[in-house]
Amino acid sequence: MNLRRTTTTRRALAAVAIATGLVFSVAGCGGDNDKGDPESPKTSTPADSKKSPEQADSQAPADKVLAEVKGEDGIALSITSAKRDGGGFLTVEGTVTNGTGKPWAVVNWRGDEKELAANGGSIAGAALVDEAGKKKYLILRDTQGRCLCTRFTGGVLNGQTKTWYAQFPAPPEGTTNVSFQVGAMPPASIDITEGE
Repeated sequence: MNLRRTTTTRRALAAVAIATGLVFSVAGCGGDNDKGDPESPKTSTPADSKKSPEQADSQAPADKVLAEVKGEDGIALSITSAKRDGGGFLTVEGTVTNGTGKPWAVVNWRGDEKELAANGGSIAGAALVDEAGKKKYLILRDTQGRCLCTRFTGGVLNGQTKTWYAQFPAPPEGTTNVSFQVGAMPPASIDITEGE
């Protein structure tokens, strides 16, 4: 083996190792953003990332409630969003709170249609009613009949609040208000917003 080639290779590897070490050192010594420089972006401190979920939730802005209905012996349904998507869908989101005093299995929200029988514990029976256009929009389903909606696996425990979503075919663009209906809950009038 050629001694000159071995020495040259070792020197090249050493130079690469030193250069790599310098690059990491410089990157690790980035600017100090706490100096009050208005043009430098602020980064989160470790104390910010150690907040408990309760603290994070209390500081997050509350969702605007479009509609809220109560019924079925203590079930409260809130709708926080009804956005028309670019693909011709309308996505409705909200929360459901169980105030019945016992666990709630969400059985009667799956709908009466035979195709929806496999959607137990879901909001598959929900519908939108466009009273002005005299049309009813059923929840969207995939080819196996599964709804494009939330399934409440394990039900909703007493006092628990769970989020949900449901997708529908979008009403015509001129329609800006519909009624959301599910199970034996009273209808909830909601305004549609345009998605991004």
